Amino acid sequence: MTARFYTPDAHRVGDLVDLPPDEAAHLARVLRLTAGSAVRLFNGVGGEFEGVVDAVSKGRAAVRLTGAREPVAEPRVAVTLAQAVLKGDKMDDVVRDAVMMGVAAVQPVVTARSEVTLAALRRGGRRERWHRIAVSAAKQSGRATVPPILEPCAFSDLTTALAQMALPGPAAMFVEPSADEGTLALSDLSDPPPRETTVIVGPEGGWDAEELARGAAVCRMVTLGRRTLRADAMAIVALAALFAIWKEY
Repeated sequence: MTARFYTPDAHRVGDLVDLPPDEAAHLARVLRLTAGSAVRLFNGVGGEFEGVVDAVSKGRAAVRLTGAREPVAEPRVAVTLAQAVLKGDKMDDVVRDAVMMGVAAVQPVVTARSEVTLAALRRGGRRERWHRIAVSAAKQSGRATVPPILEPCAFSDLTTALAQMALPGPAAMFVEPSADEGTLALSDLSDPPPRETTVIVGPEGGWDAEELARGAAVCRMVTLGRRTLRADAMAIVALAALFAIWKEY
């Protein structure tokens, strides 16, 4: 299998591009590729290329773009996953799996029961870490697009933004089976597939009453039947079910 690398500088056939340092290290130290090796590059915004390694030196790998490739098709519905930030490395796994499944963007959200603050996320460089995970997941899944990891926000800011947006498809907020009346089972969603939508998933401790009220004002409240799933599993199950309903699979 031809090795595949990410570089945002790949745009035109014939160009000589340097790989980012971590990608160059993977090419040289892990795969031990040398000048003349055939590789593939993707730029994270939908471009995919054939290439040949031009030069490898300490800390640097240059690749000549020799031809354009048809990238893997993106899902027809552009889904922004608004995921409440989870404890430990659970959020890493959600970002990885959601990118592999085809989300268009990931919006980290801090809720009333999140165990982290917006300030702590910024200090800890979590957004940058999640971007690296998204790049790795795009490589693994064959995508030529790396979904952006948006600036983390408070849940109240998310619902305010949704209220101001004329989205083609209403947002879906996933809630526990014990939520108040007015919720829909996922199987009850029979609308034609939207062009874009937002899927909102809560934290380990669930939503509080104020968040449920704010969400109900701008979203459809959706359950996955009578089962209560772990917070780190909910997003992936919900995305898989939605993509199946939209005949993506």
